[in-house]
Amino acid sequence: MLNSSFIHKQLITTKNIFRCYTCRNELRCKVLVVGAGTGGCSVVWRLHKNLSDKDIIIIEPSAVHYYQPLFTLIGAGIKKFPQCHKPLQSILPSKVMWLKDQVDEFDPCNNAVFTHCGLRVRYDMLVIGVGLKNDYDKIPGLSRYLKDPLVQVSTIYSSQFCTKCWCNIQRFGGGHALFTFPKEVGKCSGAAQKIMYLAHDYWKKKKIIKNSSITYTTPKDTLFGIPKYAKALTQVAESRGIAVNYKLELKEVTPRNAVFIGNGGQTVILPYTFMHVTPPMSPPACLTKCTELASEGFLEVDKHTLQHKRYSNVFGIGDCINTPSSKTAAAVANQSNVVAQNLWNSMYGKPLIAKYDGYGACPILTSYKRGIIAEFKYDGKIAETLPFNQAKERRICFYLQNNVFPYLYWNRLLKGKWNGPGTIRKIINPFAKQTRRK
Repeated sequence: MLNSSFIHKQLITTKNIFRCYTCRNELRCKVLVVGAGTGGCSVVWRLHKNLSDKDIIIIEPSAVHYYQPLFTLIGAGIKKFPQCHKPLQSILPSKVMWLKDQVDEFDPCNNAVFTHCGLRVRYDMLVIGVGLKNDYDKIPGLSRYLKDPLVQVSTIYSSQFCTKCWCNIQRFGGGHALFTFPKEVGKCSGAAQKIMYLAHDYWKKKKIIKNSSITYTTPKDTLFGIPKYAKALTQVAESRGIAVNYKLELKEVTPRNAVFIGNGGQTVILPYTFMHVTPPMSPPACLTKCTELASEGFLEVDKHTLQHKRYSNVFGIGDCINTPSSKTAAAVANQSNVVAQNLWNSMYGKPLIAKYDGYGACPILTSYKRGIIAEFKYDGKIAETLPFNQAKERRICFYLQNNVFPYLYWNRLLKGKWNGPGTIRKIINPFAKQTRRK
């Protein structure tokens, strides 16, 4: 049996519902949402108005919600750490039941999940938005030196280390700065370059850049997955004097050197004075070990309806799904609308008419004043919203990233009130077509 301390800590908003089921350690609901990241919160807000207090449960172990795109700006000294997070309880709808626990096992055959604290939660409909975790241990030495304040190794892909990145950038007095990108699919791939361009700009202003060299390594054969933006970013790197090494995968970190494996299996050792690592990432173990739901670790969904391919009452959202789309907050805006509509229709036996087109966006700051805005859909189709070529460095990118997007995130996207810029694009699309260049 669960003790009273567990009851008080784990169920924040609806203790009376929990007491009805403690005798058998079981909860029931119509809709269960696993994960209170961007996708989970947005879906909960979209659904809760049409469901009663006892109908929807969200499971999330963390009491804090982070706006992760700000990690890069914190790592570059543009924002302060308190600006990137809020208490989760202040974000969720007040009547939604939040189970402060984590899922250890999915049982889709019996419409249930099992939590770390020993609960079984049964559902009619399930939304999985568990995100990705950083696999530091896949690179020997990385976790150790990230935690060591005296070693110039950092990453902006974690709330734990993004402030260290800013400290390291300021401490850098010249030498070799190394930035890496992993082989595994990760979230917000543009952030790996964004922090590099911002660091370059900072060191240039401090007149350190003349005594420095910068190298970017990637196991890919291009800087970005969309040719138009890859070409633009290649030109940016060249104009900054940044050396790009393709087809190199980071395998080990020491206090002074980084060990890579090349495409042909050869070992390459690069010394560094400053190092920023984009860690390999993967969905959490609760999903990867569930072969009924996952394919190669990711939730297997139809790329348009976001419904699971084998379990019709399961939907996925965000970074943990296997769609060939970017893993960014911008993608979630449209995904959450599709999931909410299709889940509701599926619940009542109606056709799934909402379709996700693969939209994603990645604003990439190239300095403390300018940047480019990549927007695209499935198959690499360009989906730019603004009436000019967004692959060109412009001031509006910095303004949007620094001022507009944080407001949009906290006040619209998280609360299920933002479906992405599709409507705006339709209004100005005739003008945008005239000025876009491939």
